[in-house]
Amino acid sequence: MNKITLRKARKSDGKALLSLVNALADYEKLKRPTRRAQKRILTDTFGRRKRIEVFLVYAGNVPAGYAIFFETYSSFLALPTLYLEDLFVLPDYRKHKIGIALFKACVNEAERRGCGRMEWMVLDWNKIAIDFYERIGARHLKGWLPYRLVRKQFLRILKRK
Repeated sequence: MNKITLRKARKSDGKALLSLVNALADYEKLKRPTRRAQKRILTDTFGRRKRIEVFLVYAGNVPAGYAIFFETYSSFLALPTLYLEDLFVLPDYRKHKIGIALFKACVNEAERRGCGRMEWMVLDWNKIAIDFYERIGARHLKGWLPYRLVRKQFLRILKRK
C-alpha cells in the first residue's frame, strides 16, 4: 500500500475530487453529475463563497476517498452541527482504515468548531456503511423522517397564494 495522505482539498485537487464524486455516483447506481453540476461543485468548494468543504485521501498519488461536509445550525442547542454529505472510499482502498480516518477528521473538525453534534444520512440498502457507522457507536435516529424538496418544486410552491 502506498503512503496514505489525508488533507483538506486544494483548488489543484478539483479533478481528483470530481473523479471520486463520479465513482460514488457509479457505486450508488446514480447518474454522474453533469458538466454544469461539476463546475458548481468546484465553485462551491474553491470559490469565493465556499458552501462546502472537502477532506481528500490520497494513496500515493491516487485519490482514494473523500468527505464533503458543511455546517448547519441547531436552534435548540444554540450550536452549529457538522453535516457530513458524503464519505466515500474507492472499493480497492477499503480495509486500509481510510474510511475511519476520514470520519475521524470530520469528528475532529466538528470538535474544533465547537459543534454540538454531527449528522449524516445513509442509504437504507448500504449495509457496508450502516455496519461501519454502528461499529463506531453511531445510531440511527428514530422519530425523524427525512423530507426533501427538489428545485423544480420550489417555483410551484412559491407561486401558491
